[in-house]
Amino acid sequence: MVKRALITGITGQDGSYLAELLLEEGYEVVGLMRRSSTVNIERISHIQERLTLVSGDLMDEVSLINVLREYRPREVYNLAAQSFVQASWAQPVLTGESTALGVTRMLDAIRIVDPEIRFYQASSSEMFGRVRAVPQNEHTSFYPRSPYGVAKVYGHWITVNYRESYGLHASSGILFNHESPRRGIEFVTRKVTHSAARIAAGLDTELRLGNLEARRDWGYAVDYVRAMWLMLQRDEPDDFVIATGETHSVRELCEVAFAHVGLAWEDHVVVDDRFLRPAEVDLLVGDSSKANRELGWHHRVGFSELIELMVDADAKALQR
Repeated sequence: MVKRALITGITGQDGSYLAELLLEEGYEVVGLMRRSSTVNIERISHIQERLTLVSGDLMDEVSLINVLREYRPREVYNLAAQSFVQASWAQPVLTGESTALGVTRMLDAIRIVDPEIRFYQASSSEMFGRVRAVPQNEHTSFYPRSPYGVAKVYGHWITVNYRESYGLHASSGILFNHESPRRGIEFVTRKVTHSAARIAAGLDTELRLGNLEARRDWGYAVDYVRAMWLMLQRDEPDDFVIATGETHSVRELCEVAFAHVGLAWEDHVVVDDRFLRPAEVDLLVGDSSKANRELGWHHRVGFSELIELMVDADAKALQR
């Protein structure tokens, strides 16, 4: 029997890496894409011919039911969301529609079409927000600090609810920050690595950032999509924190990135109040010992190596 998986958000960072992994594992991969006047498939262009791209929208449950009925995937990975925290303040209702209610629509479509489908929900460390414990694990209570974090909490709990109410094989991965050269330019890691490369090339002179003291647990997206897949290979569904267990500040991020191109970050980074959030999340660091133990998952790429490979990729892109 052919293994077929459906990925929502296939054109994003995680979707593109997950698609590569599933193709390597012998899957047929179906990618759900919204109809749009400007479709950006840059991240999947190198594998596009091996994918089946179909039209559908988390805002429209009928479209999800139709896609599930036509393609009959064995696994569904829900990675689609309005995923930029800063934008969730400007578009809180849209964020709720896609990032929260979109999960319900997909779960309900699975319940209607084929309750045997295995479902993965992309939960987020932003759900912890003003943290109740350090480090954070599967039992740490949530206290989200943005419309995005609030929407992710809803998506997480509706996944648990459908698992317990309808017996679905539905798992949530509570992923801490994970980055790569495919990260959007609006995210702080990529913003820093891209600027370091541009400043080193003489194309810019300064980089404006918000809170330099905010600390995050940053890992490599390629490592993290492997955890998603491992969750759906288990006999029993469950929730797992996926993290490195290390925390680094935005200041350290700048230090590593600029040092890699032979520059002192202090000469180029300017703190700009415009980039401060209305409510900041100061310290996120995850405890993934459950995933280590039950999934056999461990991260392979460390913080400095990750930032340096991102700087190198940005420098290479500028040369092109």
